[in-house]
Amino acid sequence: MGDVLFVEYPKCSTCKKAKAWLDAHGVAYADRHIVEDNPAADELAAWHARSGQPLRRFFNTSGMLYRERNVKALLDAGMGDEDAYALLAENGMMVKRPIVVGDDFVLVGFKEAEWERALLG
Repeated sequence: MGDVLFVEYPKCSTCKKAKAWLDAHGVAYADRHIVEDNPAADELAAWHARSGQPLRRFFNTSGMLYRERNVKALLDAGMGDEDAYALLAENGMMVKRPIVVGDDFVLVGFKEAEWERALLG
């Protein structure tokens, strides 16, 4: 497997833990700061399709921005995928992290068992 893309917010404790896990397991990755280089809507759409996860999984539900913008209510009211991608693309703090993007998979959040299956085979 080639390098994966590791999308993170460096101050996030979960991202720090995930990065340490990658380093400890010798996984090569390219690092991307989610706020300085926020994913675009088309990137998010492609990642969502590859992840096999519900789109809601891509939202940082514990973030202040998510609560301030009342995103749960928007999603519950039936916000479409295109609008959701656009909302996520507005600000990296809206996006759940870390995200690992490989050739044929996308992992959202740090769940060690998922990461082992996808990255260590």
